[in-house]
Amino acid sequence: MRAISQNVTGAPDVLKEIRLPRPAPGLSELLVRVHAAGLNPTDWKHRALPGLFLGEPPFVLGWDVSGVVESAGPGVTLFKPGDAVFGMLPYPHGAGSHAEYVTGPARAFAPKPAALDHVQAGALPLAALTAWQALVDTARLEPGQRVLVHAAAGGVGHLAVQIAKARGAYVIGTASAPKHGFVRSLGADEVLDYRTTDLAETVRDADVVLDAQGSEHATRSLRSLRPGGLLVSLRLDGGMSALAEEAARLGVRAEVMLVEADHAGMTVVAGLAAEGRLRAEIAGTFELADAAKAHALGETGHTTGKLVLTVQ
Repeated sequence: MRAISQNVTGAPDVLKEIRLPRPAPGLSELLVRVHAAGLNPTDWKHRALPGLFLGEPPFVLGWDVSGVVESAGPGVTLFKPGDAVFGMLPYPHGAGSHAEYVTGPARAFAPKPAALDHVQAGALPLAALTAWQALVDTARLEPGQRVLVHAAAGGVGHLAVQIAKARGAYVIGTASAPKHGFVRSLGADEVLDYRTTDLAETVRDADVVLDAQGSEHATRSLRSLRPGGLLVSLRLDGGMSALAEEAARLGVRAEVMLVEADHAGMTVVAGLAAEGRLRAEIAGTFELADAAKAHALGETGHTTGKLVLTVQ
């Protein structure tokens, strides 16, 4: 099978199309023929930086996947060959969807809604699960609560806005001025320009803050919370102890979260998507062989929504 791999970390041009043996599903696993696979910031970070979760290359990146079950391993009861599925491979060590075939635990997948094509479905899993697990599982978001979503036009952010609105929350999103119309179209009640607004002074009564930037930005964002409010940071970095200390000083809470493979969560995501309440904005699609071009665009930080690799 064709796959995108690398022998060293570095710039996008370290990514090469190679041939690998087609994997076989093990116990409780599926072999999925990949039709589309989303990209996320963790992909270009693992490509570029040594010593992250996957260790040293060679490796095949990609956690998002949408495709068709080719075969099922022993013990699988949820799916059969020919079923269209989508899901997130176990993060971080289950990577490998930037290829023609991939194996993963059956319960990392959910049936692909018929209303979604594979590109749409392939864009959703990691970012949507991150938003769901942050807002619902971790923050236990309730109707009427006020949520501040940083980077609301980004991959996680634009899905978090939609999920928060589906939960009945009042949503404040941050984005650069040219993206305000897009964020409002997602349902945001307010949109603030992070370039010109002192957010910590403007927003002081949020029940929940979702922050994907981490470190000093997350610590400063604690000031946007009401007493007892919760900040969920999506970045594991060296500022975690400082974040906890400042949260305690201000009388608020802070959690640092890493997304997990989640059949129940994927089922909810599938339901919201099938109902038309959750949709990924596609910033661009690239053939598998053009993965380096997709990485180069993604790491500019200026895309709106998600980038997706397609596998013919």
